[in-house]
Amino acid sequence: MTKNSRLNEALRITRVGIVANIILIILKFTGGIIGRSGAVIADAVHSFADFATDIIVIIGLKLSDKPADNTHRYGHGKFETLSSLILGIILLVTGIGICWSGIGTIIHFIGKESIYRPTWIAFVAALISVIIKEWLYIITIRSGKKLNSQSLIANAINHRSDALSSLGVMIGIAGAVFLGEKWSVLDPVAAVIVGIFIFKASFSIIRNSIDEFLEASLGDQIESEILDISGRISGVCNPHHLKTRKVGKNMVIDIHIDVDPQLNIKTAHDISDRVEEELKRRYGPDTVISVHIEPGQTSQ
Repeated sequence: MTKNSRLNEALRITRVGIVANIILIILKFTGGIIGRSGAVIADAVHSFADFATDIIVIIGLKLSDKPADNTHRYGHGKFETLSSLILGIILLVTGIGICWSGIGTIIHFIGKESIYRPTWIAFVAALISVIIKEWLYIITIRSGKKLNSQSLIANAINHRSDALSSLGVMIGIAGAVFLGEKWSVLDPVAAVIVGIFIFKASFSIIRNSIDEFLEASLGDQIESEILDISGRISGVCNPHHLKTRKVGKNMVIDIHIDVDPQLNIKTAHDISDRVEEELKRRYGPDTVISVHIEPGQTSQ
């Protein structure tokens, strides 16, 4: 897949999410107000945050797709990581705000203050949200994995958290509607559940983005595989001093290999080229690879 087609596919999926979120914002705000449900209104705020993050994802995708230049030798992939971090922070603030509001309503209920009992209209709005958000999760996570896009995967996680939180809202509203006035507290309880789901999703996105900014390694499993691939190539001895990280969607691999010290420069360089070719075949043509040649033991 070419860079242009990758970008176009990612933008297409994100634009679908934008349209869906606009529909859900209108639907849930209307359903929450008419249906007297604070949980659905809180869920509408979540959808508004999703709309904002979709815009951020599009900006991040376009910036990260810019080619390498004199000031960004490894390309602009960190912009995609930055967009994911901003997305996570927005979700974190949204989750805290929704929890705060829901807990306040619960405290009022405990203090014997009357709260609105939601109606079936709010239930229908939550049900439609679950269906649409789960569909968005499926198409976004599929594209995110296919395109190896961190921001798309983060956005898919966001869609799934919204679907699950809407499911919690739907259950809470059902209890409040069908179990009687004294169970109307289930509506703000559902709002708090929404906030918890959002907070959990935001924490995962923020942690992954910070790991990438701090250039965390790719993990023991991937590094063991890199050493194994390199060690199987004819002429390579003792692959070592492996360093790995990510720049946006691309992996960066720095590895040392020992070769026969009696080899001429060209032959040794050809071996390093084969290491690079095999690693790019496994991890993608845009993988940034540096192979350092060192003299090993003299072959007998």
